[in-house]
Amino acid sequence: MNAPLTNNRFAQRCKQLLLGVSLVGLAFQASAQTQVSDAWVRATVAGQSSSGAFMTLTADSDSKLLNVQSPVAKVVQIHESSMKDDVMKMQQVDAVALPAGKPVSFDPHGYHIMLMSLTAQIKEGDKVPLTLTVEDAKGQKETIEVQAVAKALDTMDHSKMH
Repeated sequence: MNAPLTNNRFAQRCKQLLLGVSLVGLAFQASAQTQVSDAWVRATVAGQSSSGAFMTLTADSDSKLLNVQSPVAKVVQIHESSMKDDVMKMQQVDAVALPAGKPVSFDPHGYHIMLMSLTAQIKEGDKVPLTLTVEDAKGQKETIEVQAVAKALDTMDHSKMH
Protein backbone atom coordinates (compact mmCIF):
# COMPACT_ATOMS: atom_id res chain seq x y z
CA MET A 1 0.00 0.00 0.00
CA ASN A 2 1.24 3.53 -0.75
CA ALA A 3 2.38 5.56 2.23
CA PRO A 4 0.80 8.97 2.66
CA LEU A 5 2.77 11.80 1.06
CA THR A 6 4.77 13.86 3.48
CA ASN A 7 5.40 17.53 2.78
CA ASN A 8 8.91 16.66 1.54
CA ARG A 9 7.71 13.87 -0.77
CA PHE A 10 4.86 16.06 -1.99
CA ALA A 11 7.31 18.84 -2.85
CA GLN A 12 9.54 16.34 -4.73
CA ARG A 13 6.58 15.04 -6.73
CA CYS A 14 5.54 18.60 -7.62
CA LYS A 15 9.07 19.40 -8.82
CA GLN A 16 9.11 16.24 -10.95
CA LEU A 17 5.75 17.11 -12.46
CA LEU A 18 6.82 20.69 -13.23
CA LEU A 19 10.07 19.48 -14.78
CA GLY A 20 8.15 17.04 -16.98
CA VAL A 21 5.72 19.74 -18.11
CA SER A 22 8.65 22.09 -18.83
CA LEU A 23 10.43 19.47 -20.93
CA VAL A 24 7.28 18.80 -22.94
CA GLY A 25 6.97 22.56 -23.52
CA LEU A 26 10.59 22.78 -24.69
CA ALA A 27 10.12 19.83 -27.05
CA PHE A 28 7.02 21.48 -28.53
CA GLN A 29 8.86 24.78 -28.88
CA ALA A 30 11.78 23.10 -30.68
CA SER A 31 9.44 21.44 -33.18
CA ALA A 32 7.62 24.68 -34.01
CA GLN A 33 10.54 26.87 -34.99
CA THR A 34 9.55 27.72 -38.58
CA GLN A 35 6.15 29.04 -39.61
CA VAL A 36 4.74 28.66 -43.13
CA SER A 37 2.06 31.01 -44.44
CA ASP A 38 0.26 31.63 -47.75
CA ALA A 39 1.48 28.39 -49.37
CA TRP A 40 0.25 27.91 -52.93
CA VAL A 41 1.19 26.13 -56.16
CA ARG A 42 0.52 27.28 -59.69
CA ALA A 43 -2.10 25.10 -61.41
CA THR A 44 -1.04 23.56 -64.72
CA VAL A 45 -2.58 22.71 -68.07
CA ALA A 46 -2.67 19.16 -69.44
CA GLY A 47 0.80 18.03 -70.49
CA GLN A 48 2.67 20.78 -68.63
CA SER A 49 5.73 19.22 -66.99
CA SER A 50 6.58 21.81 -64.32
CA SER A 51 5.09 24.27 -61.89
CA GLY A 52 6.14 26.50 -59.02
CA ALA A 53 5.36 26.52 -55.30
CA PHE A 54 5.28 29.75 -53.31
CA MET A 55 4.94 30.71 -49.63
CA THR A 56 6.36 32.80 -46.82
CA LEU A 57 8.69 31.23 -44.24
CA THR A 58 9.46 32.78 -40.86
CA ALA A 59 11.98 31.04 -38.58
CA ASP A 60 12.26 31.67 -34.83
CA SER A 61 16.06 31.42 -35.02
CA ASP A 62 18.63 31.80 -37.80
CA SER A 63 17.97 28.84 -40.08
CA LYS A 64 18.03 27.78 -43.70
CA LEU A 65 15.70 25.93 -46.05
CA LEU A 66 17.67 22.93 -47.29
CA ASN A 67 15.27 20.79 -49.24
CA VAL A 68 11.69 20.38 -50.44
CA GLN A 69 10.00 17.18 -51.56
CA SER A 70 6.59 16.44 -53.06
CA PRO A 71 4.90 13.32 -54.42
CA VAL A 72 3.50 15.37 -57.36
CA ALA A 73 6.96 15.83 -58.93
CA LYS A 74 9.89 13.54 -59.67
CA VAL A 75 12.29 16.48 -59.23
CA VAL A 76 11.90 19.31 -56.71
CA GLN A 77 14.45 22.13 -56.52
CA ILE A 78 14.82 25.47 -54.78
CA HIS A 79 15.36 28.22 -57.38
CA GLU A 80 16.03 31.93 -57.47
CA SER A 81 14.87 34.24 -60.26
CA SER A 82 16.77 37.41 -60.99
CA MET A 83 16.82 40.10 -63.63
CA LYS A 84 20.14 40.81 -65.33
CA ASP A 85 20.54 43.01 -68.42
CA ASP A 86 16.76 42.97 -68.96
CA VAL A 87 16.75 39.15 -69.01
CA MET A 88 14.98 37.09 -66.36
CA LYS A 89 17.23 34.24 -65.23
CA MET A 90 16.46 31.35 -62.94
CA GLN A 91 18.99 29.13 -61.20
CA GLN A 92 18.98 26.40 -58.59
CA VAL A 93 20.30 27.27 -55.12
CA ASP A 94 21.57 24.87 -52.44
CA ALA A 95 19.74 26.57 -49.55
CA VAL A 96 17.92 29.78 -48.61
CA ALA A 97 18.84 31.69 -45.45
CA LEU A 98 15.97 32.30 -43.03
CA PRO A 99 17.09 35.08 -40.65
CA ALA A 100 15.49 34.90 -37.19
CA GLY A 101 12.07 36.55 -37.08
CA LYS A 102 12.21 37.91 -40.63
CA PRO A 103 9.67 36.63 -43.18
CA VAL A 104 11.29 35.26 -46.34
CA SER A 105 9.01 35.33 -49.35
CA PHE A 106 9.04 32.59 -51.99
CA ASP A 107 7.30 34.15 -54.99
CA PRO A 108 7.42 34.01 -58.80
CA HIS A 109 10.00 36.82 -58.98
CA GLY A 110 12.55 35.65 -56.38
CA TYR A 111 13.10 32.44 -54.47
CA HIS A 112 10.60 29.72 -55.29
CA ILE A 113 10.22 25.94 -55.37
CA MET A 114 10.28 24.26 -58.79
CA LEU A 115 8.18 21.13 -59.20
CA MET A 116 9.52 19.36 -62.30
CA SER A 117 8.62 16.16 -64.12
CA LEU A 118 5.11 16.33 -62.69
CA THR A 119 3.37 13.01 -62.13
CA ALA A 120 -0.06 14.49 -63.06
CA GLN A 121 -1.75 17.75 -63.90
CA ILE A 122 -2.18 20.12 -60.94
CA LYS A 123 -5.71 21.51 -61.10
CA GLU A 124 -7.00 24.69 -59.51
CA GLY A 125 -8.14 23.92 -55.96
CA ASP A 126 -5.96 20.79 -55.57
CA LYS A 127 -4.05 20.45 -52.31
CA VAL A 128 -0.38 19.78 -53.10
CA PRO A 129 1.66 18.16 -50.31
CA LEU A 130 5.12 19.62 -49.74
CA THR A 131 7.71 18.47 -47.20
CA LEU A 132 10.22 21.16 -46.23
CA THR A 133 13.51 20.48 -44.45
CA VAL A 134 14.84 23.41 -42.42
CA GLU A 135 18.09 23.42 -40.46
CA ASP A 136 18.84 25.85 -37.62
CA ALA A 137 22.24 27.33 -36.77
CA LYS A 138 22.88 24.48 -34.30
CA GLY A 139 22.45 21.88 -37.05
CA GLN A 140 19.07 20.63 -35.82
CA LYS A 141 16.75 19.73 -38.69
CA GLU A 142 13.02 20.30 -38.75
CA THR A 143 10.57 18.68 -41.17
CA ILE A 144 7.48 20.70 -42.03
CA GLU A 145 4.46 19.23 -43.82
CA VAL A 146 2.54 21.76 -45.93
CA GLN A 147 -0.66 21.48 -47.97
CA ALA A 148 -0.38 24.15 -50.67
CA VAL A 149 -3.53 25.06 -52.60
CA ALA A 150 -3.30 25.17 -56.40
CA LYS A 151 -4.21 28.54 -57.92
CA ALA A 152 -5.07 29.45 -61.51
CA LEU A 153 -2.49 30.23 -64.18
CA ASP A 154 -2.36 34.00 -64.00
CA THR A 155 1.35 34.75 -63.69
CA MET A 156 4.66 33.83 -65.30
CA ASP A 157 5.08 30.30 -66.74
CA HIS A 158 8.39 28.91 -65.41
CA SER A 159 8.44 26.01 -67.88
CA LYS A 160 9.75 28.39 -70.60
CA MET A 161 12.70 29.67 -68.54
CA HIS A 162 16.27 28.40 -68.82
